[in-house]
Amino acid sequence: MSEAKITKKELRQVFWRSFALQGAFNYERMQNLGYTYAMIPVIRKLYRNHDEQVSALKRHLEMFNTTPAVAPAIMGISAAMEEQNANDPNFDETSINAVKASLMGPLAGIGDSLFWGTFRVIAAGIGISFAQQGNILGPILFFLLYNIPNFLVKIFGLQFGYQVGVNSLERIQKQGLMDRIMSITTTIGLVVVGGMVATMLNVTTPLKFDINGAKVVIQDILDKILPNMLPLLVTFIIYYLMKKKVSITWLTVGILIAGILLHWVKIL
Repeated sequence: MSEAKITKKELRQVFWRSFALQGAFNYERMQNLGYTYAMIPVIRKLYRNHDEQVSALKRHLEMFNTTPAVAPAIMGISAAMEEQNANDPNFDETSINAVKASLMGPLAGIGDSLFWGTFRVIAAGIGISFAQQGNILGPILFFLLYNIPNFLVKIFGLQFGYQVGVNSLERIQKQGLMDRIMSITTTIGLVVVGGMVATMLNVTTPLKFDINGAKVVIQDILDKILPNMLPLLVTFIIYYLMKKKVSITWLTVGILIAGILLHWVKIL
């Protein structure tokens, strides 16, 4: 039986389908439907058996979320791993999702910093400066300066991910490096998440007391003990509730209600 092999045709299809990554975004599994849609050409090419195709589709329906621009790089690695899985009966299928999960966090941190924090700001600054003068180049430059890097990272990221997967996966597995790579990427991901908690989650307490004419601000005391203590505490509470299988929908509703109540108390 001939070896199943991905061609440039399937990779091009994955590239164009990657633009629909967030077309069916949901709060349960984020970008999973868009990711699965992008992987369909690869799955059709590699697996002839209907049951194998169904199994591969279900495999990619697990939770996935990262910066859209860097997602094709992970898709390329997934494609390479699916190719190896289709040709090697001893390949560990669970490693496909394990690698996806370990890469999406660190790459999201890099992608958000580059595209949302750098390219978008620079492009907007240049575009606005032209637009304020009534120049039509304003919106055009914004569109080009933001989207050209986006396109290039998607194109070369997909190719690089596939090549890295094809050339390195077998060697990595034989040398037992997969566990180390996953450990390193998981650590980086946790560092990124920790930084996002500290900088993007703004939770403070308005509680103040007067003791013998001295004003005591509870938030100042907490900041001296541990800066950003409340955001960290909220994060751990949500993590604990998710581990207890509390529905994402109920968590979202609860956070919304808590935010409204706390804002109302703060106004009073």
